Amino acid sequence: MASTSPSRVSVEEAAGINVTAEEALDWFRKMSLIRRFEERAEEAYGQGKIGGFLHLYIGEEAVAVGAMAALRPEDDVITHYRDHGYVLARGIEPGRVMAELYGKATGLSKGKGGSMHMADVRRHLWGGYAIVGGHIPVATGLALANQYRNLPQVVACFFGEGATNTGTFYAGLNLAAVWKLALIAIVENNRYGMGTAFERVSAVGDVYRKASAFDIPGVKIDGNDVLAVRDAVHRMAERSRAGGGPQLIEAMTYRFRGHSMGDPQRYRTREEVEEAKARDPIACWRRTVLENDLATEAELQKIRDEVEAEVEEAVQFAENSPAPDPSELYNDVLVSE
Repeated sequence: MASTSPSRVSVEEAAGINVTAEEALDWFRKMSLIRRFEERAEEAYGQGKIGGFLHLYIGEEAVAVGAMAALRPEDDVITHYRDHGYVLARGIEPGRVMAELYGKATGLSKGKGGSMHMADVRRHLWGGYAIVGGHIPVATGLALANQYRNLPQVVACFFGEGATNTGTFYAGLNLAAVWKLALIAIVENNRYGMGTAFERVSAVGDVYRKASAFDIPGVKIDGNDVLAVRDAVHRMAERSRAGGGPQLIEAMTYRFRGHSMGDPQRYRTREEVEEAKARDPIACWRRTVLENDLATEAELQKIRDEVEAEVEEAVQFAENSPAPDPSELYNDVLVSE
């Protein structure tokens, strides 16, 4: 990783944006890790080594990485079923994440949660949820608990644009607004709810405008720009943390793969996908890093090589790990007193 030098202090001095060389390379590393991890997971799924559902995050990496860069370690994070990116961006070991996809005992949820149910209490990561919008009231409950205990942390709740048409979205954010809870609703708008274009099912095309239903701030940002995400989440988090109540961010992005591995993708053209790939968040950030002299191409290549090795190690760890003992079926069902 490049060290900060007088000629490479931050992009802020060169281009009016605030990021150090260390942060820039960390974000590049994390986005590259998510991308390569998911590409290998995709391969393993095709080989029958991963079962169930697999929803890939490829193309949306800047949202998770930018948001985690803005949040504090003690802030709570809760998300939807496309959750691998958040887990890796939160700093959880790739081997444990891959092992969970493989259903192994060494997995993050002991092999019992799989792709859609990643959680780590130590890192205040409260899980991926398979029911669209079902976790939004849970996020409200987390924020209410923090308020009761006078804790200074915020809850970051991630979901797709399709969830904004559910009753749980309105009920959860309404209560959060009434009680002025420290909650940030971060909507990853990748334009499609499964195979349906958002404009076909929502009377309001811009998600951020739905914030007006709760009289809370709402903004629309470029979700492919990791710095724009970092800055927006930081600004909203600090406002919410200071008593400003819930906030809503609409991050515009695009998934390069289908809704899940079984998606034939007949609802969009190949040309549309290729056009979206021209705004690849990793490629865009790479250009920003190079243009602002935050790193050299050799340094970025070194990171890519390290990521490749790290992901291959994670795959080997997953493949060599044991399956859960059948007795695990009866554990973690009820809370012990």
